[in-house]
Amino acid sequence: MVMKKTAWLVLAVILASGGRALAQAPAQSPAQAPAQPKTAAAAKSGTTAGKSSTTPRAAYDPALLKPALLKAKAPEHYQVKFVTTGGEFTMTVTRAWAPIGADRFYNLVRHHYYDNASFFRVVPSFVVQFGISAYPPVSAAWKDANIKDDPVTQSNKKGSLTFATAGPNTRTTQIFINLEDNARLDGMGFAPFAVVDGDGMSIVEKLYQGYGENGPDQGKLAAEGKPYADKSFPKLDSIKTARVIPPAGATAAKPAAAPAAKKP
Repeated sequence: MVMKKTAWLVLAVILASGGRALAQAPAQSPAQAPAQPKTAAAAKSGTTAGKSSTTPRAAYDPALLKPALLKAKAPEHYQVKFVTTGGEFTMTVTRAWAPIGADRFYNLVRHHYYDNASFFRVVPSFVVQFGISAYPPVSAAWKDANIKDDPVTQSNKKGSLTFATAGPNTRTTQIFINLEDNARLDGMGFAPFAVVDGDGMSIVEKLYQGYGENGPDQGKLAAEGKPYADKSFPKLDSIKTARVIPPAGATAAKPAAAPAAKKP
């Protein structure tokens, strides 16, 4: 796999505080993007945490290998339930806040993209970041599936969810949850599209933070998948399932099949 744009080095958004940025992975060359955590030393031999496990054998939804076909329009409001190794929480998406991002998230969740994925970057008093697939073929399929930016209509308040970016119009699958009010991100183009419901932040705040910026190398995580995270960073929490919650009184629907490509 090849670094998709050398321009990412120029476009990566660097925060004024500590030089931290919220860039998504230029998967093979994190050294070229200051935002990315560098490869950390492998966890000490024999370390166990009781929460990490190898990637389940269940196959991913094959529709995820065709991002261009996953274009369903999201409802104006919808909820998503995350079941994680650290507990459960829900979030409410408001499409009007950032419609392009809300639609992308809706399609990813409907097709179970986030299942088994690690919370690979947890920086205390800053953000929890996730969105690199547990399955390398899926990560490869989405690495160039960029969507355009949404105007920023909401502030990056504590509990809000926002797509990570490597520069203008480079959002793909990575998302962060703000662990505090990060209003300084508003003027940098980071457009929140959802917020964690109720006391759900009590779960988010307990996700393992010990690795900080020294967590998984994003390139290796994309290329090797969940087994890499489980072996080298066994204390990381991960997403068991992420599902759209049917409206009250509705029956849960199965993910829509991706439309077949037309034959010439």
